[in-house]
Amino acid sequence: MEQEQKVSEAKKAKDTLFYQTEHAAKRVSPQELEASNAFAADYMAFLNVSKTEREAVHFAVAELEKHGFVPFQPGMALKAGDKIYQNNRGKAVIAAVVGTAPITDGVRLCAAHIDSPRLDLKQNPLYEDSEMALLKTHYYGGIKKYQWTTIPLSLHGVIVKTDGSSVEVNIGEDAGDPVFCVTDLLPHLAPQQMKRPATEIVRGEELNILVGSMPFNNDKESEQVKLNILNILNEKYGMKEEDFLSAELEAVPAFPVRDLGFDRSMIGGYGHDDRVCSYPALRAILDSGTPEHTAVVILTDKEETGSDGNTGLCSSYLPYFLEDLADCFGAKGRHVMHASQCLSADVNAAFDPTFPDVMEQKNCAFLNHGVCVTKFTGARGKSGTSDASAEFVGTIHHLLSKNNVVWQTGELGKVDAGGGGTVAAYIANLDIDTIDVGVPVLSMHAPYEVVAKLDVYMTYRAFCAFIAS
Repeated sequence: MEQEQKVSEAKKAKDTLFYQTEHAAKRVSPQELEASNAFAADYMAFLNVSKTEREAVHFAVAELEKHGFVPFQPGMALKAGDKIYQNNRGKAVIAAVVGTAPITDGVRLCAAHIDSPRLDLKQNPLYEDSEMALLKTHYYGGIKKYQWTTIPLSLHGVIVKTDGSSVEVNIGEDAGDPVFCVTDLLPHLAPQQMKRPATEIVRGEELNILVGSMPFNNDKESEQVKLNILNILNEKYGMKEEDFLSAELEAVPAFPVRDLGFDRSMIGGYGHDDRVCSYPALRAILDSGTPEHTAVVILTDKEETGSDGNTGLCSSYLPYFLEDLADCFGAKGRHVMHASQCLSADVNAAFDPTFPDVMEQKNCAFLNHGVCVTKFTGARGKSGTSDASAEFVGTIHHLLSKNNVVWQTGELGKVDAGGGGTVAAYIANLDIDTIDVGVPVLSMHAPYEVVAKLDVYMTYRAFCAFIAS
């Protein structure tokens, strides 16, 4: 009896003192599980029409305007409840809802990125070789190049023609559209290729997209297949080859996102990194009502290539927006930023039992264990990270727990296994308390990534709680 009492006391103490995570399905109600599935369906619909940063901005602006947001103008009169947005060159967008508290109390900022790894067409891409027409590409972001061969690809983007007009391109998504692909060697003839290092099994200059094989007509002119492709493009878009020079065309996987698994608990598809955080952040501000602190959501570009450029967060468009917003209330932007808090909404790597060696399991994220809070990113000696303070981690810890948000902590692999960064450091450099919060992802940066529906929903719940704080 005494031994049983000691065991009972030990179990009670263990339940009180140990930190343990468990599957989110064990911690949510049937109603929340139903809400999670409904939210996932909406997210999947967004992802299928937002395969590029331009398309994501187009979707976001339409939703914002539907919910009463209006374009922001510096100096405009604002009051609590007003909804504004700023479209940065069609490739990034900021949305804000004015809160009841003074702007000098800071804003609640959620920042996610809407670009994903892909294949960009070169500026002079079209050529003919051996009576086949192909497009030269330059891969965008960190990818395993061999993963982009032998899958159906679609082309998305914009062409600015020599006459100054522009035309949008979206080929390969509709059922009646053609698709494209990067070819690869058959294994019977690939012994030498397979001796290459893994990073060179397919080289960057071999990521050429096959787009045609029929000649223009029976004349004996050279490059008849290329001519036929240009003629098709001229008839459809009114373009000439020279117009490629001022085009932004992106090749992305042509397949739609789908429920994954017999239990339909996961979502498989292209672009989860980082639209799986962008959509919950957008939905959170659309559903926010009038918050206490002014809420700001930024969906940014160029994260996958280092955030440089005037639509990336290394540029000044975010601090300029916050300064202009502060000016509307007679406040200084730097005072607003100092008092602000930010959730850098980006994904983290989920534990993969097939490849366990790169993860330290006490400190990694798991599928279905909720939204992942990442104190620091970077590589090796925390290079390239902002490393959130204990005080701010404690604030987020308390906030999520108080609102019954299922969450976990995580890091991007073992200390010396690799690493990576997010936009958190750039926002923290503005004197804003910042921490990474996002969805765990399997097969990150691949053409086909996997997330759990419950994790996506808990990320939305986290953003809602943060905006309302």
